[in-house]
Amino acid sequence: MERASKLIRGLRLSEDVLSAGELACAAWPQAVGQRIAAHTRACRMVRARLIVEVEDHIWQRQLFALTPHILNNLKKSFGPGLVEDLEFRIVPRRREPQRAAQAVPALFPDEADGIADPVLRGIYKASRKKALA
Repeated sequence: MERASKLIRGLRLSEDVLSAGELACAAWPQAVGQRIAAHTRACRMVRARLIVEVEDHIWQRQLFALTPHILNNLKKSFGPGLVEDLEFRIVPRRREPQRAAQAVPALFPDEADGIADPVLRGIYKASRKKALA
């Protein structure tokens, strides 16, 4: 069975449909595996060099040592000539947005929270709401 990348490349589609860089970026997770792909991202091609973003310098050095193995995996997928070199650039991972409830604590603690009995607490909150309305 032929790999999908070889089949797509063999179709000789125009660059408007699928470029070589998009094809190489899409094949990156398969070439390196899921664990490495979770810490890296293939972003674009410059001539025959695939630019890969990594989290820190430790990943950069480790992947630099694995470059021949990764290039061999990419050559198996596409054939020779598409990706000839890899460049690893350090791009720190973006922080996830924090929820507003976590970022800003309550300004005033609710006095009803001091009531231990949940039934009495509910009655107190209902009567307070009724009195303020």
